[in-house]
Amino acid sequence: MESREEFRYELLRPAPKASNGVEEYYLYDPDKVKLTGWRRREGKLQSIDQMDGWVSPRLKVRFDLTGPELQIFTESGVRFLTYSEMAQRAEREQQRAEREQQRAEQEQQRAERERQLKEQEQQRAERERQLKEQERQLKEQEQQRAEQERQLKEQERQLKEQAEAKIKMLYLRLQELGIDPEQL
Repeated sequence: MESREEFRYELLRPAPKASNGVEEYYLYDPDKVKLTGWRRREGKLQSIDQMDGWVSPRLKVRFDLTGPELQIFTESGVRFLTYSEMAQRAEREQQRAEREQQRAEQEQQRAERERQLKEQEQQRAERERQLKEQERQLKEQEQQRAEQERQLKEQERQLKEQAEAKIKMLYLRLQELGIDPEQL
């Protein structure tokens, strides 16, 4: 039964004939909040006098007509939900599931953003490490260049000293030979 009209049609049909073998039969008019019931006794469906509070021996449910509409309770006292209550519950469950899905998607997006931020931080740290390494290499190259320059100056100084020593030796040798180097 999908709608109130279909429910009304089903419940407002006449009581079945005794030959159908039905043990219990209930007829409910939701507009009048009127419930009529029959129970099979001695092979015939016989009318149930008082339906309010009636407990079906076959179904083990209790009918309650004290409120604005029929309520049916299980043997343990739990009320059956109406169609609209079941639809509302299903709608709430659907909304809860959608919220949970959104929450899960948001959590996944948050985790992805966090993963990306961590990856960016790692990349930044790697760039920083590379920059420091480049700076270290540049400093080392500068030190090597300065050392080479110092060595070149030392070589130039030594070559100059050697050249001056040779000139001095030649000067002295020329003098020993009786030649005045200043006259040359």
